[in-house]
Amino acid sequence: MSSVLVVDDERPILRTMGVNLEARGYKVLLATGGHQALALAARHHPDAVVLDLGLPDMDGIEVIRGLRGWSTTPIVVLSARAGEPEKVAALDAGANDYVTKPFGMDELMARIRVALRRPEVAGERPLVRTKDFVIDLERHRAELTNGQAVHLTATEWQVVERLVRSPGKLFTQRQLLADIWGLQNTKSNLLRVYMVSIRRKLEPDPSRPRYFLTEPGSGLRFEEGAP
Repeated sequence: MSSVLVVDDERPILRTMGVNLEARGYKVLLATGGHQALALAARHHPDAVVLDLGLPDMDGIEVIRGLRGWSTTPIVVLSARAGEPEKVAALDAGANDYVTKPFGMDELMARIRVALRRPEVAGERPLVRTKDFVIDLERHRAELTNGQAVHLTATEWQVVERLVRSPGKLFTQRQLLADIWGLQNTKSNLLRVYMVSIRRKLEPDPSRPRYFLTEPGSGLRFEEGAP
């Protein structure tokens, strides 16, 4: 069963979309704002996202950029913004398709089906291997190279997955707190606490990490080719 995250602050549209998707056999997640949408996407990994751009807490373009920082999930924009600049901005940010309001439900469902049939993104790897551990992104598993399974909590997995999908990319604390916990408080120590646990489980020497690196004052990054 494919899952679809629908993001719209108009509750009648949200209800209509939910009913129609469920009637067609989809699992449905609903969000009325951008921060909630990013948190749900990080937690549930939907197969597709239907996104309104005019959200109360953040612009939909920022939601697209937030998702594209770690995910290739297809995004179908559903918006009243019909101008060409808005469409170009959304597509440039990483949206796969753009549907304007008012819309026909049959057409929208067809666009979602097309998005779900997308080919696997070139270069996307289900396995991330290092000298010390292997991360199986498809099966949500981690193990040491000696075959010993590593138990990561659901939240630890979200942090690890976000980092290992983009080796070398620097993620700011603000990005990670917003994407995973839906928080805007950059003074939260949540990320520090989870990184201590992740390093303890995966790094050969947690006090001198090779893979999950902190850039003081900047953020975190993953280096798979660490010596």
